[in-house]
Formats: sequence, C-alpha cells, structure tokens
Amino acid sequence: MTIQKITVLGSTGSIGGNTLDVVAMHPERYQVYALAANSQVDKLFEQCQRFRPAFAVLVDAAAAAQLRNRLAAAGSHTEVLHGAAALETVSTAGEVDMVMAAIVGAAGLRPTIAAALAGKRILLANKESLVVAGELFMQAVRHGGAELLPVDSEHNALFQSLPAGFAGDHAAAGIEELILTASGGPFRQHTLQQLQQVTAEDACRHPNWVMGRKISVDSASLMNKGLEVIEAHWLFATPAERIKVVVHPQSVIHSMVRYQDGSVIAQLGTPDMRTPIAYAMAWPQRITAPVAPLDFMALSGLTFEQPDLQRFPCLRLAFDCLRTGGDASAVLNAANEVAVAAFLAGRIAFLQIPQLIERALAQAELTASGDLDSLLEKDAMVRSLVQGWIV
Repeated sequence: MTIQKITVLGSTGSIGGNTLDVVAMHPERYQVYALAANSQVDKLFEQCQRFRPAFAVLVDAAAAAQLRNRLAAAGSHTEVLHGAAALETVSTAGEVDMVMAAIVGAAGLRPTIAAALAGKRILLANKESLVVAGELFMQAVRHGGAELLPVDSEHNALFQSLPAGFAGDHAAAGIEELILTASGGPFRQHTLQQLQQVTAEDACRHPNWVMGRKISVDSASLMNKGLEVIEAHWLFATPAERIKVVVHPQSVIHSMVRYQDGSVIAQLGTPDMRTPIAYAMAWPQRITAPVAPLDFMALSGLTFEQPDLQRFPCLRLAFDCLRTGGDASAVLNAANEVAVAAFLAGRIAFLQIPQLIERALAQAELTASGDLDSLLEKDAMVRSLVQGWIV
C-alpha cells in the first residue's frame, strides 16, 4: 500500500487534532507532510515532535521563530516556514496527496484554492472557501481536477446518502431535497427575552459537539447551519428551495436525502468528527476510526423541530443571501466574523450579531466580484464597515 502524504491546515484546532488522531491510527496509510497553524507554538511543537512533518507553518513570524528555535534544540529536522504564502507552498507541493483545509475564517481561502488548482484531494472543513468564494472555488476544483470531499458532518452525511457518482442532476437521480440537521445549539429552548442576556461562555457550551469558540457561537445563532446551507448549494449543485433544515437535538442523524419515490436515506453515527474525517481521507474505502459505536439501545429517542427564524434570524439571512447571489454570502460571512468576535470579546450582545449582519447586507455592494483579489477587497471593506459600527 502506498503511503499518502497529508498537509493539515489548522492542525492545532479541533478538526486538525481529530485528523491527526486518524493519521496516528493508520501509520501504514498516512504520513504528515506539513502542519500549519496561526500562532499556537506549544501545541504545534508537540505535534511536530509526534508526527515529524517535513514542514511546519505558522502565520505569525515571531511565533515561527520561537518554534524554529525549540525544534532545533530538540533535534528535529522539521523546517519551519511562516506567512500566508507558505500555506500555499505546503498545500501545493508535489509530494502532497491530500490537504485538510481546516483553517477557520477567510485566511484559509487562498491555500485551499491553491490546493484545488494543484489537483489535490481536498478534505474541506473551511466553510469560507464555499461561502465566500463558492463560484471561484468550484471553478478551481474543476480546472485543477481536484477531488473535493466534505468533512463537515452534515455535508459528509449528504455525500454518503447521495448516489455514487452524483454530479448535480437531481432529476436523473430522483432527488427531491437535501435535509440538513441542526442540533439547535445551547439556546434551542431560550425565549427572545432570555437570548438578550446570554454570554459568550453560555454560547460556547454546545450540548453535543466539542468545537472552537467562533463556530460554537455560530452554532448557537444557527449561522453555522446557514453557512452549511450555502455550502450544500455549491457542493451538490442544489438550489435554495431544495435545501431544508430541521432541528434534531440528539445529533445522531447527521443529514438526509429525500427521494422522489418517498425514500429518505440518512447517515447516522455518534457525534464525533473523526467519522467524517476518516471517510473523506479513505474514500471510496472505509477505515477504522477511533470513534465509539452508536448504541441504539442507549438512545432515548430521536426528535425533530422546525427552526425558529424569529429567534434565530441568521438562518433566514443565509437563505436570503443564497437566493440573492453575487457577493451576498461573502458580505454575510465577513459581517458575521466581525460581529462574533465582538460578542466573544463582550463588546456586543448576542442578538446584535444578526442586526449587524443585516445592516451590512443593506449597505454593501452585493454584485459578484470577478476575481479573488476583488472579492477579498470587498471582504476587508465589509469588516471595516462593521467594525466602525461597534462602539
């Protein structure tokens, strides 16, 4: 068996750590080529010591210098690089077979597109690649002949539930709609009055998943599900009217496909990201993952609810942006990132997040940018605009 080499972008985050768990379980199949992070020196140092990659990348130059000195003192042969260009270098190297794209935010956009143009297998966990630049990213995938495997549990579930080789022809496949499930987050049963008082710490206490702080807030506001709706549109060439969201608090059914003959095919499993990661890494084969098996006898029941768009308007805004097209989704994402950061810093209230996003959508230019540089300029403009509104 040929060992496949993987670059992990965002290795110190939860997705990156879970990816390395799968790699560690299958040393006969996978080898780490490069690890990349923003500035977490201690954690990246530990990962380099354990997995011995050829390269380690930190975006921050000072952090990279610190890591370089520590690895040299430890006798490591890992070469340390820094900066955004280095992320592209380790994502497009000829030795690399697959790239785990798990950098949170727009920072992961350029290296992921570069990997697509280089024809790599992309394990996509970076939402912004599709939310911000869906059309440009899918063009890069087609142009480079890349393999695109979704890692988000919901999109991975849809991928598993769709016919093999599905290429976007819903009529030929007999597909009625795609159904994304949402846990509802920690505030599922909160009233609007209660939502006015919630804190960042409250938002980060997800009932089912262990996630980073930003994505935890997105889950609490249902923006995460809204971003997933936009992703599903691009991944599976599906219009907004054929994508549905249902709240499923147990997070056992990860998503479903409804077919025209009345069948519904779903993917179930323990809420553990190592399942979709292992599936994407090994596809079309299946490999063992360090995941507890789903115990049907321990399940108290599976329930479903309609999402409440009055209490959680972020989901409505995402559907609106998908229907609007152009750069609306990019504006939505930029405004949300700034608003969520402000909420986590205690500068705004939870319910101000959708208010700032809606204000940005009303004021920003939503027509499509023709290239990535123009799109990122608009992204920066929206961020600056929203920052100016936050006192």
